Amino acid sequence: MTANGHSVYLDHAAATPTDEAVVDVVSSFMKAVQGNAGSFHSEGKRAKDQLDAARSEIAEFLGARPDEILFTGSGTESDNLAILGYARAHAKHGKHIVTTAIEHHAVLETMQHLEKKEGFELTIVPVEKNGIVDAKKVLDAIREDTTIVSVMLVNNEIGTIQPVAEIGNAIEKMRKGGKAQYVALHTDAMQATAYLDLDVRKLHVDLLSINGSKVYGPKGVGALFVKRGTKLQPLTFGGAQEKGIRPGTENVAAIVGFAKALELVQGRREADASHLLPLREKLIEGILNTIPKTRLNGDREQRVPNNVNISIMDLEGEALLLYLDAKGIYASTGSACTSASLDPSHVIIALGMPFEVAHGSMRFTLGRDTTEADIDYVIKELPPLVEKLRAISPVRVDPKYYE
Repeated sequence: MTANGHSVYLDHAAATPTDEAVVDVVSSFMKAVQGNAGSFHSEGKRAKDQLDAARSEIAEFLGARPDEILFTGSGTESDNLAILGYARAHAKHGKHIVTTAIEHHAVLETMQHLEKKEGFELTIVPVEKNGIVDAKKVLDAIREDTTIVSVMLVNNEIGTIQPVAEIGNAIEKMRKGGKAQYVALHTDAMQATAYLDLDVRKLHVDLLSINGSKVYGPKGVGALFVKRGTKLQPLTFGGAQEKGIRPGTENVAAIVGFAKALELVQGRREADASHLLPLREKLIEGILNTIPKTRLNGDREQRVPNNVNISIMDLEGEALLLYLDAKGIYASTGSACTSASLDPSHVIIALGMPFEVAHGSMRFTLGRDTTEADIDYVIKELPPLVEKLRAISPVRVDPKYYE
């Protein structure tokens, strides 16, 4: 909170505040249970019982079976385990992999590692100007030697919803027709979890990654759905936990909190969307109508209800972030995982925008506690900051990108 008493947190895509009910569950577990879930004594069994219960709850949330859920230490680890684990386990059947140009770095860099270091061939499918990939283009990229396809469900920067179910359904039909026998579909569903139905059967996915920090749960915990019969090669070794695929003592306290957070999401999803949609629209209109030379990034309709990503021309986004921070407004210029980098957003570039537009992109992501007064405050404070920065900025964007 700043000296003027304002604190407006609009970076929920980076991390959500931990719900008080989740804090209570985690705290109670840590006070009451001391054992390792892998130990055979009664204290270990208490931890194991809680772990099993949380696994069942998370499986139910995803429409999966408990034995199809593996726990990890983060969403990034879940993405890595899905892609590296499957690609390596099936390399003898083919070394071609497919993803899209707007994936999170946890997916893109993992795919690029396979290409550069392990002899895989990578196809990166471009997206349309509205930030949504054409399902047909993804399907057309699949070859006889393709093993894994990874398409995120919701983009972490611009909030656009991708046609994962359509792609997954088509891949299933290809398999039944004798094609694509070793193709698995993975989806990074981190940004979708709080807002969309993640029933894995309806999505037709083989692998799905989620984490706690995007659903008002604990940071540092993730989960990976692995469809029964899908083989993965472990990335780490030294224990039998999580079927030996992800060894290491499970963080049961965080896992129990994660399960509680998802329970709350299930009960609040519609109410949260109803609360956020009008606030999102007010913020979009407020910025576009009061600040010239601006553009909304990503499809206006096919996006989650809390995401506003706008390019503000003729300035550097990082400078604007600092000015906003001084006013108690906390936003970002893109993915939190690369916020220390001054490289332009690869997502905005993938929309066909030049570096100057990408450097001026701002991501405001709303949450359960966001109020209309918060939005009013941002709309009031943002225009003079933009005007001040533009007056000293050397950046000038071609008008064709915002007119």
